Amino acid sequence: MTFNQEFDEHGVWRKQFALRLKLLSEWLSDHDLLEAGVRERLDQLHAQVKNDKMMVAFVAEFSRGKSELINAVFFAGYGRRIMPASAGRTTMCPTELGYDADVPPCLRLLPIETRLQPQSLLDWRNAPDKWERVDLDVNDPQQLARAIQKVAEVRRVSQAEAASLGFWNDGTPNENPLVGSDGLIEVPKWRHALINMAHPLLKQGLVILDTPGLNAIGAEPELTVSLLPQAHAVVFILAADTGVTKSDLGIWREHLSVVGEDKATRLVVLNKIDTMWDALSSPEQVQLQIASQRSDSAEILGLSPQQVLAVSAQKGLLAKVSRDDKLLQASNLMELEAALGEGLLGQRRRILAEVVSKGIQSLRQETGRLVHTRARDILEQVQELDGLRGKNTSVIKQMRLRIEQEQADFDASGAKIQAVRSVHLRLLKDLFAQLGNTHLKSRVSELARALKQPGIKLGVRRAYGKTFEQLAVDLNRADQLAAEIQSMLEGSFKNLNAEYGFSLQPPTPPRLSAYHKDLALIEKSHLQYLSLGNALRLAQPEFAERLARALMSRLRVVYDTAVNEVELWNKSAAAQLDAQLRERRRNFTRRIEAVSRIQQAAGGLDERIRELQSQQSQLNLTDAKLAELTNHLLAEPEAEAVAA
Repeated sequence: MTFNQEFDEHGVWRKQFALRLKLLSEWLSDHDLLEAGVRERLDQLHAQVKNDKMMVAFVAEFSRGKSELINAVFFAGYGRRIMPASAGRTTMCPTELGYDADVPPCLRLLPIETRLQPQSLLDWRNAPDKWERVDLDVNDPQQLARAIQKVAEVRRVSQAEAASLGFWNDGTPNENPLVGSDGLIEVPKWRHALINMAHPLLKQGLVILDTPGLNAIGAEPELTVSLLPQAHAVVFILAADTGVTKSDLGIWREHLSVVGEDKATRLVVLNKIDTMWDALSSPEQVQLQIASQRSDSAEILGLSPQQVLAVSAQKGLLAKVSRDDKLLQASNLMELEAALGEGLLGQRRRILAEVVSKGIQSLRQETGRLVHTRARDILEQVQELDGLRGKNTSVIKQMRLRIEQEQADFDASGAKIQAVRSVHLRLLKDLFAQLGNTHLKSRVSELARALKQPGIKLGVRRAYGKTFEQLAVDLNRADQLAAEIQSMLEGSFKNLNAEYGFSLQPPTPPRLSAYHKDLALIEKSHLQYLSLGNALRLAQPEFAERLARALMSRLRVVYDTAVNEVELWNKSAAAQLDAQLRERRRNFTRRIEAVSRIQQAAGGLDERIRELQSQQSQLNLTDAKLAELTNHLLAEPEAEAVAA
């Protein structure tokens, strides 16, 4: 099955799951079960499935046919090239292709001069008016291709300006661009490009990251420490006839082998195998040459041979456009698409299915507790009223007074419950402070100062190591605070359950220790810039400033994710307590109303007991229906994971 077909199936599953989730939400609302905690859980699940993105980054040195490969895999349906893929340097700036329904089809371009300003790339994303915008006509392939050609635009600048922008370094002359006869240097006109279009795959959550070559990658730290680490899969393109060159190996070692520890998310493509189709060699000899290149490349890069594929993107694109099945087979493009779909996409689907299953189980537990609380209250009412059979009005009056006293005592106990909330919120405030932006900035401030020092930064590596040691300590402290809060909740809930007959259960606490892995990956991805070989580049104040911004931007993403997890945990605990308090107050009201009706009418007792028994039966049906709906939802991600 091709990547496109796999992604289509994944998109169908996501749509069906979102629809079933919506139906569950409406059913819960109709049955008065959509409490705040349940609604929060539903919203989170819906957002996870609806907004799930899969970013595939295509990385290569210049002229490896990277843009042509993107055209062949994703855009052959247009019958022509969409991404610029002519000879020479085509993708001059990092280009993201995705889909946002709230934004019309367009190309947005961020001027290269923004590198000289203090804002991070993440900050610039939130300032759309600073980007140049070109509207796209997705129904006109020629206009589309012509507009997207702008990502290849360049500017000619002085050597001093090229250095300030990060494209010239006296310390690494071999990496510098050529100086023209006029003394000027060619640099990209744009820093970053965003293409928003309603391509079927992009609409389903695929994001394609097309990166420029080594020189441009090195000049944009935010690309290597923020964008590439967020990619769920990386396709690294080499030339089939040369295999792994020195510059290819430089990109791999500096920017890809350190991005993540999971090598299963890496695919290497030996492109342009058609250059090895030699009339003087037999097909068998050509295949042996290709197999040898695959094996050698896999060994050099430390991958399994199955992760190295040999294709011809140009012939694959031509075959798709001309519908030449024989040429398509010879291009091996379908083998690459299968690897993308079954391997990389399959892994992403399994992760999403696991997250969704856990969310559905939590949703089921929270809603089930509410149903069981109501069922227990009804049973107690039936037993209470059953005890009134044959009793005189005096006994019934006494019962009413007793219920009213219980209600008064319960209302008076609000201070005790408020004390639980107060302790909880105080500990929670400390936890949020530990993970907050202000604290994070203070931790990174020493490193930022070291990076901003003029000249060679001899102490920066020590400051870097110390910063990440402190961040690890902070994360451990946050994890301890979360454990203290969980312990407090367990004790408080146990006491409230014993005293008031509640059925409170503390939600699963956040696993903040898991973010140590994210910190380690960020630390690892920055180390390349602190090496002796990068000392001269790091000495440039503009580059050091960009590096500091990139680090802070990436750390903020990790910390914001941790804060969101803590907030969901907190809301789940608070909503559960609110729900049971509300149910208890409703229960007092219902009991008093029932006794009042019995006092007013002789046949009121039997009638009320029958009503309660009917409600019992209805709640049993509700519980069964809840199990059926959630089982159905649980079965879908399991089926998705198996399919993957």
